[in-house]
Amino acid sequence: MLHLQSTTSQRWFDQVDQSLPEILIDHAHCEKKAAGTAMNLIFAYVDDIELCREMTLIVNEELEHFHMVIDLLDRRGIKFRRLKPSSYGRQLNDLVRTGEPERAVDRLLVAGLIEARSCERFSALADHVQDAELAEFYRSLFESEARHHTTYTRLAKHFASEEVVMQRLDELAAAEAEIIGHGEDLPRMHS
Repeated sequence: MLHLQSTTSQRWFDQVDQSLPEILIDHAHCEKKAAGTAMNLIFAYVDDIELCREMTLIVNEELEHFHMVIDLLDRRGIKFRRLKPSSYGRQLNDLVRTGEPERAVDRLLVAGLIEARSCERFSALADHVQDAELAEFYRSLFESEARHHTTYTRLAKHFASEEVVMQRLDELAAAEAEIIGHGEDLPRMHS
């Protein structure tokens, strides 16, 4: 369903255990960036009315999630602040081809893979933490992240055949698995 080619490593769970507040702050930033990605796709592909409608729904949902994470931080006395982002998103976006319609396919599939990884991480985090409120919070986000992944993959088929889209998704998913497998020292949602 999520088209991921790897699962979360113990290294990330160790980061969660050592730096949970920083992971939570990064999650808020991720929701904000996800809303921005969807908004950018509206501007880039304004002629595709279905895409624009779907992206509007995603923008609204991502901003709602952003507020939910901000509220969670506030309840826990964690100050929301700037963080150096992980290189995960940049590395994935570096794989986006430049010519259209390949660029549209890649932008949508990369956004979908980021949503899929978020979905997988939220589920892993919910199962890992001993905090009932936090576990329930992350379980509640699983469905929407999975739906976003599916939406992005479906919309990529507006720009190429299903066969081409699924082949490219496999290629990008392999690259995503390699990127997430290398990880990084910063404790982030996608480190």
